[in-house]
Amino acid sequence: MNTVPEPSAELLARAGAVRLAAVELGQTNNGQRSRALHAMADALQERSSLIVAANVQDLERSEAEGLASALMARLKLDATKLQAAIDGVRKVASLPDPLGLRQLHRELDTDLVLERITVPLGVVGVIFEARPDAVVQIASLAIRSGNGALLKGGSEARCTNEAVMDALRAGLAQEESDVSPDALALLTTREESLGLLRLDGLVDLIIPRGSNELVRFIQDNTRIPVLGHADGVCHLYVDAAADVTKATRVAVDSKTQYPAACNAIETLLVHRSIAPAFLAAAVPAFQAAGVTLRGDAVSQSLGVNESAQEEDWSTEYLDLTLSVRVVDDLACATEHIRRYGSRHTEVILTEDLATADRFLAAVDSAGVYHNCSSRFADGFRYGFGAEVGISTQTLPPRGPVGLEGLVTYRYRLRGNGHIAADYAAGRRSFTHQDLPL
Repeated sequence: MNTVPEPSAELLARAGAVRLAAVELGQTNNGQRSRALHAMADALQERSSLIVAANVQDLERSEAEGLASALMARLKLDATKLQAAIDGVRKVASLPDPLGLRQLHRELDTDLVLERITVPLGVVGVIFEARPDAVVQIASLAIRSGNGALLKGGSEARCTNEAVMDALRAGLAQEESDVSPDALALLTTREESLGLLRLDGLVDLIIPRGSNELVRFIQDNTRIPVLGHADGVCHLYVDAAADVTKATRVAVDSKTQYPAACNAIETLLVHRSIAPAFLAAAVPAFQAAGVTLRGDAVSQSLGVNESAQEEDWSTEYLDLTLSVRVVDDLACATEHIRRYGSRHTEVILTEDLATADRFLAAVDSAGVYHNCSSRFADGFRYGFGAEVGISTQTLPPRGPVGLEGLVTYRYRLRGNGHIAADYAAGRRSFTHQDLPL
């Protein structure tokens, strides 16, 4: 904490404005928040050409500065990707209201009734790298769940982030929106990013989306709760009872559909008995897709060209590189995942349902899949409309975090002059009768 400076007066004022707007936002109804999202989507649509042009500037500057290919892929926000983000905002607007849900309804005694009701967290701070579409996703989820948001993007996406935030705030400023634009704020400097970590009391949750180094730094330098994941070292295990054709297709998709994503596989584990047949089909398929394979001695003898080193098993490549290991059985595969994995997403490919069930029960990751691509680990694909990030922690929320990860609950107790002394003295007793939700 000593390495993080105190927030500036300007940042305190901006965060305070977001906090005040969030208090008002938390008292809006479902229709008001839904209309606000549609206004945000309309503004993004109207300014789409400006946003794409701003992104071109960021891409050209970042390419000249030698930004890594994985980050360049994440930075790109073309018309197609932007339209998908806009569609996601409208999807979030149509989702059921996450607020005001009664999770518990219990009579403690006559005229003494307890409820547990979902409420917003308050203000979330999100720090992310090279992902301008994250501004759209996070802002829409925050407003829909009644939360204010302070967003800090990487400098490589500065122009795009500013264009997107200008559009979102312009949407909230429209007459049809009952939500203040002050509920959203974009931070642009490193000093503001560091200052955000010291805003306990104004910010209720920090969500980092970026490199291992970024996440670890945030976790080590704030007293604010942190939700996120440091790595996406995902595995795919090809079991002895796998269908080779199906397995090859799923494995290639899991690596190549978008290799810069945290839900792309980084290690391929293959059962020894099926390794000759599977690798005979998979190695050419991966090579045709431009994937560099790094394998252990057995996989090299079966067609993998390069040798894997110990560090490869724990590396998140975020690129067209894949490590390959041949294992003796399911137990060896799950032990490898336990040792080297990041508890993000793991896949088993098998036609043996009993083996699949053992894998799904034994592997302690946020997502465990059977016979499908790891790339489905995504809030939009789960039907959440969008996601604020992916959490690999054990406690909930876990996996892609949508609206449910941005709400908490409050106990409300209504009585009629009840006092605890009457129960302590035995003059009254609890009924503890559950009532309809």
